[in-house]
Amino acid sequence: MRDRLPSPGDVQAALASATSHRRLAFDAREISAWDTGLLIFVRGVLDAARPLGFAVDRSGLPDGVRKLLDLALAVPERESRRGGAPLSLLARVGQGALSTLAGAREMITFVGEATIALGHAAVGRARFRRADLMLNIQEAGANALGIVSLISFLIGLILAFVGAIQLRRVGAQLYIADVVAIGMAREMGAMMVAIIMAGRTGAAYAAHLGTMRVNEEIDALTVTGISPLDFLVLPRMLGLILMMPLLTVYANLIGILGGGLVSVGMFKVGALPYWTRTWNAVGIEDFAAGLIKSAVFGVLIAIAGCFRGMRCGRSSDAVGLATTSAVVTGIVFIIVSDAILTVIYEAIGF
Repeated sequence: MRDRLPSPGDVQAALASATSHRRLAFDAREISAWDTGLLIFVRGVLDAARPLGFAVDRSGLPDGVRKLLDLALAVPERESRRGGAPLSLLARVGQGALSTLAGAREMITFVGEATIALGHAAVGRARFRRADLMLNIQEAGANALGIVSLISFLIGLILAFVGAIQLRRVGAQLYIADVVAIGMAREMGAMMVAIIMAGRTGAAYAAHLGTMRVNEEIDALTVTGISPLDFLVLPRMLGLILMMPLLTVYANLIGILGGGLVSVGMFKVGALPYWTRTWNAVGIEDFAAGLIKSAVFGVLIAIAGCFRGMRCGRSSDAVGLATTSAVVTGIVFIIVSDAILTVIYEAIGF
């Protein structure tokens, strides 16, 4: 019995010199112990025999070696471009365009599926647990009040300071109330709540669903005949869509309160005049404009977070990428949709 493996050169020469027999078999009955060196040797023999047309019989190998070889041969090696010619600019642009089109197609497909799921919920045919919906309402609503309160209060302070810098030059500090109230009701309240929820709730949706994808829990639901869109995505979408307008109203009030604190405490505006001016400056249409935006933002944030989570890869790195992508996608959706809605409001005089 030999105490070492033959060299790859000797094996390749022996295979090349075989002219009559084109069958390769292994006899490992004398092997009492083996390590990865045997695996590397066997893999090298198989690679050398394949181009020569040998029929390979691996039944003589130990069971562990055969199983590891099956695993190694089942996963194709990644092609490495090291040392190869780099892609041309046109090829990179083409690859980027194809990737963008594929992502857009997947997004459109997901939006269609989510719309169908919402339709099922509207007619009472959706399959999800009511407890999941209530939990998501709590997560997207009550649990977010702390951060929404802090950010809205500070935004109100900032708007009051920005307005006061210009208005006090002409002795019109009372109109700080107009700046704060209209700014919060029409724009900043809905915008800041949306950005907070994109970074908080949208990221949580992507991370949770991505982890379920990695753990094959979503596959298990599909195998059992339960729609992941109905069971997992729909409660999250409904919870966020329902809570966004309520959080926006709350943020508007906190922001106006913050602006009032600056006006009364630093610019000598009376509390009653500030409140009266706020009441007269803001109409129901201003609050409605912000609430419409908040509802649209809620839909887009839920779609971005759930889409990235459901399309997550199957590794821990993929979960992190999906979470980051959900936040970026959600914020981009918010900015673009806000610009579009602002133009529409201006066009219709709203």
